[in-house]
Order: sequence, then C-alpha cells, then structure tokens
Amino acid sequence: MLAQRMSLLSGPGTAAAREAAKIAAAAGRQIIDLAAGEVIIEPPTSVRNGAIAAINAGTNRYTDSIGLAPLREAVAQKLTIETGFGWNTRDIVITAGAKQGLLDAALAVLDPGDEVIIFRPCWPTFPSQVLLAGAKPVFVDARPPTYVPDIVAIRAAVTPRTKAIIINSPNNPTGAVYDRTTLQDIGDLAINYQLWIVSDECYSSFVFTGGRHESIVMAHPRVRSRTILVNAFSKELAITGWRLGYLAAPPEIVSAAKKLQSHTTSNPNVIAQHAILHHLQVGDGRFEREMHRRLTDARIMGLRILSGLRDVDAPPAEGSFFFYLDLSTLITSLPQAGHVRTTDDVARLLLEEADVGSVAGGAFGDPNGLRLSFGVPPSQLGQGLKRVVETLNSLKTRQVAG
Repeated sequence: MLAQRMSLLSGPGTAAAREAAKIAAAAGRQIIDLAAGEVIIEPPTSVRNGAIAAINAGTNRYTDSIGLAPLREAVAQKLTIETGFGWNTRDIVITAGAKQGLLDAALAVLDPGDEVIIFRPCWPTFPSQVLLAGAKPVFVDARPPTYVPDIVAIRAAVTPRTKAIIINSPNNPTGAVYDRTTLQDIGDLAINYQLWIVSDECYSSFVFTGGRHESIVMAHPRVRSRTILVNAFSKELAITGWRLGYLAAPPEIVSAAKKLQSHTTSNPNVIAQHAILHHLQVGDGRFEREMHRRLTDARIMGLRILSGLRDVDAPPAEGSFFFYLDLSTLITSLPQAGHVRTTDDVARLLLEEADVGSVAGGAFGDPNGLRLSFGVPPSQLGQGLKRVVETLNSLKTRQVAG
C-alpha cells in the first residue's frame, strides 16, 4: 500500500497533456505540440562546449551539496547585475532544477498545519509541494483578463496560520507580469504578518511589455530578508532536461538547503554545473537576446492569429511564453447537450481532430483556461494557432449540428 502522502499529490497535469501529444505523434500523426513548457531551440554553443570539456576532463566527482563555489559566485554576480543589489556566494544554492529549490523552500520553512497563499491559476507543483511539507494551500483566484492578484483578496486570505506566500511572475500559465504596486503591496503584507515569500522567477527572461523583469526584492528591498528567490537555467538557455536551477535566500535558508540536498540529490549534476559555469564565464548574451527576439516575433504573430477568435478574447501574454485563453464565455454559450462542455473537452478535441496539443486549465486549478505555448518553431506555431482558431470558432455550429 502506498503512503498516504501520495494521495495528496495532483495528477500529472501538464505532463499528461505532453504525453498525450507524444503518443499521438508516435502513432504517426503530425502533431503540433503547443502543450510543451519549453522553447524548442538548440542550446548555446557555450553550454555544450562546457559540458563536453567537463566530460573530456573526466569530471565525475561529488561537488558541494549546494553546488560548485565558482558557479555560485557566477550566479551571485548575475543576480547582482540583474537586480542592482549585492549578492555573494553565501546567498546562493545550486539545485537540481527549480523544483528542488521550491521543495527546499517548502521543507525549510513549513510545519504541519501551516498555511501558504497561492495565486490561482497556478503551476501544479506549488500546492503539491506545500502538501508534501504537511502544510495547507490557500488559494486566491487571480481573475482575467489581467490575472494579477488583488491585494484585498490576498489580505483576506491571511490567518494566524499563514506562513508564506508563493508568487510567480512572469506567470505560468497565464503570462501575467505583476506590476510594481502589486509587488510592493505583497511585500508590505509579508512584513506586517511576518510571512515568507517564495518567488518563482523561472520566466524572468521573458517579459514582452513594460521593459525588464522586476523581482519583488527590487520593488520592495526591505522584503529581501524574508524572500526565497527561485530561478533556473532551464528556460532561458533551453536546457530543461539538464535540471539545473538555483535559489537565492537568507543564510538560514541556505543552511537548511545544504542539509536537505545532502540527503536527497547529494549534489546537482556536475557536468551541467560546469556547462553553465562555462556559459556564464564566456557567454556574451547573444543567445539570450536572440531567443527573446524570436519569442517576441512569435508572440506578435500569435496574437494576430488569435485576434480572429470569436467569444474568446486574445490574451495579454505579457510574459513567459504562453497564450492563456479564457474560454468561460465560449463554454457557457454552448448547448449543454453538446459534446463539448469543459476545457478538457476542448483540449481533447484539439488533439483528436486538429492535431494540436494544448493544456486545459484544470491542470492549473482553473476550469476556464487553455494554455498554448509559443515556444515552438514559428512555422508550427502559425499553423497550430490557425487550427485552434478554426476549431474554437466552429464549436457553436458543431454543437447545434450535433
């Protein structure tokens, strides 16, 4: 019999959507997979060269459980440049992807019975890890069209048991980018109620409106002493499978993460560490700029195509690389006796009839949403989104005819 904690975990969610698309492709169908949470592009030469050099040098020994000191120093320098605040090696933990950083944070600060505020729609790992730590997720709904959480609703969710708030800007799945006022209000709340802030900034490289990413520690410097900043190289360098991330945090969190990682992964992958270190030492930012340009162009093209939707507003898509469609108006306008009643039905129809993979909003705790990635090659994106528009615009006619 499995442990009771397994019943606390959500289903595979986004992974299930990706797997369904892969199974359909393996059966010989020409699937355009807009379910993927990654940019489909070759990683930088500097990363690959760093990995090859480490392999050729016979690099195969343990590192410090929280990562190579030179890599931690390089990450600290990177954060110093990006945030305008000083960071040093002692502030940084290298992790086996952002998920380990988030789990380190949860296990370090949460006790059974604690409550954690999470903005919904949300990445399903957030509530799952809170539950694994024995704590309780408390959801605050961020509503369309902006999907930026309301500070009044956040404040109303605080109780004597509240221990932390998880924020994710730019957001997966909605693409929302939190404005400075919202970040400052959350920071004030954390200080007033002595809460931890866990800030997932894995999409910080992908802001398409309003300039560069602003971390909460930039918007509200006084909150830094109670903020655990989590990020990864997975998205910005297109190496999701390499599993290398980091957290930046106060000393007590770094110390706790060192203990946790010594008993879990021992250390992050050593070849990946050397690869990223090499990139940070020799990279000139060209790859990152080119990726941003490509995604900017993809976003513009995608929004132009999605503007043809009826009964569905084109999404703001301010950040990340997702179009998040609010299908509530469309779904409620369909006959109840028809075959399409939920966004799960929509996602299934897109895969089965339009050969397009997508992720229904239920994976993110939202029954009305549909996530589409614009990280795929441009030719596939244009074709896939046109199929989405055609399918969604035909639903009313199909339902009536059926």
